[in-house]
Amino acid sequence: MTAKSEKKLECEKKIEDAEAKAQEYLDMARRVQAEFENFRKRSMKENDEFKKFATADIAADILTVADDLERALAHADDGSELANGVKAIHSNLMKLLQSRGITEIDASGKFDPNCHEALCICEGENDNEITEVFQKGYRMDNRILRYSKVKVTKTKQQEGDEKCQE
Repeated sequence: MTAKSEKKLECEKKIEDAEAKAQEYLDMARRVQAEFENFRKRSMKENDEFKKFATADIAADILTVADDLERALAHADDGSELANGVKAIHSNLMKLLQSRGITEIDASGKFDPNCHEALCICEGENDNEITEVFQKGYRMDNRILRYSKVKVTKTKQQEGDEKCQE
C-alpha cells in the first residue's frame, strides 16, 4: 500500500467514526427531546389534577352552605321575599357547582356503598332500598366529594336465619 492509500483509508476511517459519533449524538438528542416532551405532558397532567382536587376540597366546604340554604328553604314561608331570595341564592350556587362539574349523587332506589353511607337500617319489604336521605351526596367527575347519608331497608330475617347470627 502506498502512503496515499493509507492516508485515504485513515481519512475514511475518521469519517466513519465521526458519522457514527454524529449518529450517536443525534439519537441521544432525540431521546432527550422525547423525555422532555413526556415530562412536559406529565407535568401538565399533574397540574390539572392538582387544580381539580384543590377545587374539589373548596367545593366540599361550599356544600355545607348549600345544605344551610336548603334547610332555610324548608322552614321559610313560601312566597315571602326572604324565601324567594334564599331560593335564588341556592339556585345560583347549584348552577355554579354544576358548571364546575359537581353533581348530586342519586339517592333513590338501591343502596350503593360506593356512593351512599347508611346511617341507619330499618325493616322493609325490599333489601337495600333507600327510604330517606339525611344529607345529599355530591361527586366531581369520578371523585366522591361527600357520600349521601341515607336510611336503608332490610327485610325481616326468617327465624332460621336469626339463629345463625347468634
